[in-house]
Amino acid sequence: MVLYKLQDFEPNYRDTFEGHDINGLGVYTQGTDEKIGTVSDVLVDEEGHFRYLVVDLGFWIFGKKVLLPIGRARIDYNVDRVYTIGLTREQAEDLPEFNERQTLDYDYEERVRGVYRRPTDYTQPVEASLPLEATAPVDATYQQPVTPTYNRDSYNYEHEPSLYGLHEQDHQTLRLYEERLIASKRRQKTGEVTIGKHVETDTARVAVPVERERVVIERVTPADAGTAVSGREADFREGEVARVEIHEETPEIRKEAFLREEVRVRKVVDQDTVETQETVRREELDVNSGNLPIEER
Repeated sequence: MVLYKLQDFEPNYRDTFEGHDINGLGVYTQGTDEKIGTVSDVLVDEEGHFRYLVVDLGFWIFGKKVLLPIGRARIDYNVDRVYTIGLTREQAEDLPEFNERQTLDYDYEERVRGVYRRPTDYTQPVEASLPLEATAPVDATYQQPVTPTYNRDSYNYEHEPSLYGLHEQDHQTLRLYEERLIASKRRQKTGEVTIGKHVETDTARVAVPVERERVVIERVTPADAGTAVSGREADFREGEVARVEIHEETPEIRKEAFLREEVRVRKVVDQDTVETQETVRREELDVNSGNLPIEER
């Protein structure tokens, strides 16, 4: 059972309450007229039915907010007050504190209901009282009501009209409801992108021009070949050697690392509109007046 703030469920709720606003009304104990706090919010279920008033107990317990079931409240717009039915200070101290960030699950509501189910000395309004077949069993020995037990899978607010029942006397402006679609978004993980790097090996080829020296021996016939020379010019020597150094170039290869590119990773958000539909219900007023004249305002 999901609960919503009245403002979130119906932003224009004041139009259906004849201009009245429940938020901000002072909360008083029935009979003693002792102010115990202020209504700070109203919670409705997924069908728009009023379930709780959020009461700030600043006059009883400073800084504590609790839930007051709508069946335990009487709204009087003539004096802009909300009266609690059968709420004692001891019960208020035992009620779990309401926190907007806390999930209002079945277990939390059961803690709230458990406090209000305790016997009190208030008189239950006739319209909100339990029907005969739904009343709690009575212990024949002690003649005391035995608290009924409920199942979380089958529990329904209608099981406890003493806590959630609306009646004409105290809730005359809270009568008609309708269902509306509440749109919300839930962020979920759809995947993950992992970016890394690895090393690939390739064979690179480079052409390096090199030079090699070689000896070239040329025999040339001089122009005066065959001409006789004197003994002094004819100097015969044995073992004379001419030396010529031969060089060549060999390639030298070394490797250097260079920055090739940068990779930048970022996320972009694509926006889209998703349409969905659901069947909603609405309560309409049926008036059967017979032949009597009636005026609606």
